Amino acid sequence: MRIHVHRTGGFAGIERQAEVDTEGLADEEEWEALAMLALQAPPPDPSGHQVRDGFSYRITVDGRTVSCADPHVTEAQRRLIRRVLKEGA
Repeated sequence: MRIHVHRTGGFAGIERQAEVDTEGLADEEEWEALAMLALQAPPPDPSGHQVRDGFSYRITVDGRTVSCADPHVTEAQRRLIRRVLKEGA
């Protein structure tokens, strides 16, 4: 499974992205379960309220993409985003 995270926004407006290929990893099942939870997020808040200087994210898992932005990020999305940005290339 390929998990890609693209982050934009923030105070400096710096984009960051990373990707993890879970195939063959010792914790592959854990990655995949977290990714599936992140994709099951509710649709974005139609009011569009976003935190000033907050981040916007695009999470893509094997071709399926979900977008979210602070403060409307689920706990599963937040955990996945942090993990991919920390461990991904």
